[in-house]
Amino acid sequence: MLLATDLDGTFLGGKMEDRLNLYKTIKKNKDIKLVFVTGRGLESVIPLLNDPIIPTPDYIIADVGSTLVNGRTLESIEPIQGEIEAKWPSVYKIQHALADITTLQYQDVPQQRRCSYYYNGDTDLNQVKDIAERFGCDVITSVDKYLDLLPKDVNKGSTLLKLTDYLHISPEEVLVAGDTLNDLSLFGVGFHGVAVGGSEIGLVNELKNNPMAYLAESKGAGGILECIMQNPLFKKFIDQEKERIIPKSSTSKNQLVMVYHRLPFERTEVNGEIIRSKPKSPNGIIPSLLGLFEKGRSGIWIGEEVHQERKEPYKNEMVDVDRYPNLMAATISLSKKDIDQFYRVFSKEAFWPTIFSFVEKAKFNYDDWEHYLKINRIFAERIAQEADEGALVWIHEYNLWMVPAFLKPLRPDLKIGFFHHTAFPAADIFNILPWRREIIGSLLLCDFISFHIPRYVENFIDVLRSHTPFKVLKKVSVAKQFLTYSSALGVEQMTKLIEVDGRKIRLGAQPVGINFHLIEKILQKKEIQEKISHFKEDKERRGVKRIVSIERLDYVKGPLEKIKAFGAFLKEYPEYRGKVELVNVCTPPSQGMKIYDQIQDKVNQAIGEINGKYATMDWTPIQYFFQALPFEDVIIQYAVSDIAWITPLRDGLNLVAKEYVATQGLLNGNGVLVLSEFAGASVELPYSIFTNPYDRVNMVSSLLKALVIDPEEASIRLKRSLEQIKHYDIHYWGTDFVTELEKSQEKVTINNK
Repeated sequence: MLLATDLDGTFLGGKMEDRLNLYKTIKKNKDIKLVFVTGRGLESVIPLLNDPIIPTPDYIIADVGSTLVNGRTLESIEPIQGEIEAKWPSVYKIQHALADITTLQYQDVPQQRRCSYYYNGDTDLNQVKDIAERFGCDVITSVDKYLDLLPKDVNKGSTLLKLTDYLHISPEEVLVAGDTLNDLSLFGVGFHGVAVGGSEIGLVNELKNNPMAYLAESKGAGGILECIMQNPLFKKFIDQEKERIIPKSSTSKNQLVMVYHRLPFERTEVNGEIIRSKPKSPNGIIPSLLGLFEKGRSGIWIGEEVHQERKEPYKNEMVDVDRYPNLMAATISLSKKDIDQFYRVFSKEAFWPTIFSFVEKAKFNYDDWEHYLKINRIFAERIAQEADEGALVWIHEYNLWMVPAFLKPLRPDLKIGFFHHTAFPAADIFNILPWRREIIGSLLLCDFISFHIPRYVENFIDVLRSHTPFKVLKKVSVAKQFLTYSSALGVEQMTKLIEVDGRKIRLGAQPVGINFHLIEKILQKKEIQEKISHFKEDKERRGVKRIVSIERLDYVKGPLEKIKAFGAFLKEYPEYRGKVELVNVCTPPSQGMKIYDQIQDKVNQAIGEINGKYATMDWTPIQYFFQALPFEDVIIQYAVSDIAWITPLRDGLNLVAKEYVATQGLLNGNGVLVLSEFAGASVELPYSIFTNPYDRVNMVSSLLKALVIDPEEASIRLKRSLEQIKHYDIHYWGTDFVTELEKSQEKVTINNK
């Protein structure tokens, strides 16, 4: 079989899943020869040859039939190319003759042995044809826009026919594919052909009565596959590869576009070679998101990466063809300077402190805002370029707040979902942002907006009240999953559906869960069990209770307040000196984030003062680790600690609290979780001991309560918390978000509960 296909709108068009399936079929089946037949110049085809996703063609017919080369060596196919060359007159003479036709605009693209123009309805085509005739040329038009002058009797079809004669291939073995009148000649030389779905109406009308032409419903590559499956002559090439090449997939489901600040893999250079590896993501978010594509769902993952100097930007690539057969990764290469300004400077200095209500630390720079818009526009344009028609787009995090504003005008067909991995502040805090109107306007172009907990949803609703009129169409009770009146962040009901300017927007509260099975797997390792036993024996020998605190160094996490509260505890309860120890792990912030330098110095000083004042030769009150521990070491600390002291001043959620509960619960322990009332996770974990990190007296008393609690009560609290965490795990979170986003496509039924 020889497949001769147009590129744009045909071989390169249609749903991504269809493209991948067609490309895989061609790559795996050596009996299929591939010919690119395009109006492009050869120079603009060459980049496709370096794309690892696209199969390399055996031959290329470019310049609307005027160029014929070997697809692997790019050498001209003689004598066919020489015969075409002999027919071509002087390009300059043709351009001079057409110069007086003002409605023609020369196409500034690579082209050989042709003259290509843009034209419009005012162009006198008869005049153009008369001039072409004088030079021994033909005129071909397409989509009422493009006009080509070619050597006489040279076109896509004639060149393909000569190629098949040259290769001694029977016309019965050839399938041609196209989508515009530019491709019409392919269908007039005795080959089977397919006009893919969405073809130019002029081409469809010309082929209606052609018994050799198939008019497909599916667009692009999907139309080619559709034709192959309908034609007994070609169907066998699909049948023999079908089980291996075209996996079962949810074809009824829309493509899912994942827009995240990280790629689903990491790249490292080893001996000059780029090696891909799994991302270091202990919280399980990336593996969970990848799991959405395991059953063959079509998807593309768009993420940023630092552009390496002297290296070409990465082309789209398969993530893991065996596990995720229809998932590609699209890399947005940004300079280190861009990423630093976008993320480490502006996002962390303007948005981060505002989101967590530390407005006195916020810095607003309008030049940085313009740069932020530039990066968001780049993401939006890449999404618009890559997404299938009607795709679902899942955008993550405040770094990309403005993407919907740029994306919706480009691709109104897309359904956009947005998830906030942080808190969302109250209206009087959020409205301090100089660009609050632009941000809210962008978010209101989404179809589904989600947050960790109901309180953040209602904060968002309060912000809307200060910006635009809207209707609340549906509210739901949240008592099934979240605390209501008895928590600082509790609410009784949550807004589920609103209408703004005639558009219905869904809202949701979907706290990220933990990778429960990963923790379970780690705890089953023999070497981990041995280390846990060793640490526990040492702790028992010394007669101390261990308090663990693990957090990123950030003023939002309240590290200084915690250290000072521990000092106050040792002062007020001297009997616990030598009997308790605090293992304080602070993960350093990303390099270049100077906003954390001051808090680091203060934490170091406070720890030094407490250890200097209370330490003995065989006991140190605070063991401080300013480093990122491997996740297995973190699990070991959870396992051997009697108390987890998680006391952020503000926190969108806090997965450390959940990981501690999971670890202790899997070991049938009786560890106690002391949790800040202002961590989002507090409304999920009602059996914790709550503490107010702004109140040092309360911090001390809650820690004392955890130390003296009855073991049986501690065990019951832990089991109840474990049930919640195990049910609402990381996989539940990912699936639930996509389900809600898919519902945004459905007709809404208003039913207040």
